[in-house]
Amino acid sequence: MPMKDAARASGVSWGFLHSWRCYPNLEFDIKAFGINEGAHDIDQITSDFISRVDHIMRNHSGIGVKSFKLRTYPCDNVDPSYVDRWLQIAATCEIEEFELQMPRSNKIEYNFPCSLLSTERRSSMQSFSLNNCAFHPSVEVGCLSNLTSVNLSSVHITGEELCNFLSKSLALKQLVVYDCNDIVCLKIPCVQSQLNFLQVHRCAMLEMIENNAPKLSRFNYIGHPIHLSFGNPLQLSHIQMISASESNILYCARTKLPSIAPNLQTLFLTSRNEKINTPMLAGKFFHLKHLEVMLVEPSLSPDYDFRSLVSFLEGSPALDTFILHVEIPTVRHDSILECPNYNSCHSRHILQYNHECLKNVTITGFCSAVSMIELTNDIIEHAPLLECLTLDTSRGHERKIHNSSICLHMFEEDLVEVQRARLAIERHVVGNVPSTVNLKLIEPCSECLLES
Repeated sequence: MPMKDAARASGVSWGFLHSWRCYPNLEFDIKAFGINEGAHDIDQITSDFISRVDHIMRNHSGIGVKSFKLRTYPCDNVDPSYVDRWLQIAATCEIEEFELQMPRSNKIEYNFPCSLLSTERRSSMQSFSLNNCAFHPSVEVGCLSNLTSVNLSSVHITGEELCNFLSKSLALKQLVVYDCNDIVCLKIPCVQSQLNFLQVHRCAMLEMIENNAPKLSRFNYIGHPIHLSFGNPLQLSHIQMISASESNILYCARTKLPSIAPNLQTLFLTSRNEKINTPMLAGKFFHLKHLEVMLVEPSLSPDYDFRSLVSFLEGSPALDTFILHVEIPTVRHDSILECPNYNSCHSRHILQYNHECLKNVTITGFCSAVSMIELTNDIIEHAPLLECLTLDTSRGHERKIHNSSICLHMFEEDLVEVQRARLAIERHVVGNVPSTVNLKLIEPCSECLLES
């Protein structure tokens, strides 16, 4: 029975009220209570929300709680004493899943009481999530032997405090840290013998991640370039790195990751306004099978050479799939169509070895830049087992709006470049594709093309 209905039924049935006092799954937000956010002012909504949660928690015995989720949005002025009382009732030794989510615009900063995680509680907690509050774990935090998942979002906690907390969570498998701007150095202690997933997003003051967890296999990062240290990286097989601002993340990845993650199998990279071409280096990704690169606004760097990406191909002898996304704006001033004397036979030769394993290549946001054509022809020439080559000039605009039949809007300059890219493919690529390769050309729909 939904919790809203259970709360109503408890008011008319003594028997149901008794069972409600041991209700195992408590989830509180305005949606669960059927409170219409737009029907009242925020003070009335806050008062109504506090009254309902307080009534339920005062009537709950605290016995048998397995899951507790409190999301106070949009109530930004809930007195901490209420939250403290509710948590004291809910955080029993039997609880397995805990989530506290305060609104980002909270007028009163809430400090999570670490006494709830004391040894005396003998917590069986498996999942722990905090949003928009302060958390300063101290020595009173006991051994959380069953905790497998921790999610901290916009939480005031230092790197040292987090490291101490993690040292009490020996069964931890997943750690997510988002927008925690008090952390300068994030250290994962070696006692995290079960940790296999680490996600760190947008921690503005972060300078270094030092991981000593031996079984870490997946690492996701969004932010500015930082120093990465993986003490025992043999299990690390999947990395996703996204630049949150202008940076040369492709350059950093190519120069540093081969030694940091020697057994990497899957790599996703997103760079904004990459300015430095990817260098040719001796370091290899010997086990990399899937590489996906997204270039956002590369046109802001007129000297950026798409063909320099062959450094990743040259350094990945086991690569099976390569996907390149070029995001708008895509107006280029180095179109191959403006080089009437261009001869592919006299183009630059960068690749030295064949890619014996490369079978699938996709380029979305394909444009008419000389270096884009050269990159494509290099792949065609040096990938003898290539099975499928997909060139998408639509820049993703073939996607529909909310599953409708309406295409995403394309500006006039986009449509001009689409036609230039299509012509460049016909003149400089199609004739080089072997008959054994399935060449797929993806374009905007006919209606979009008619707009030009």
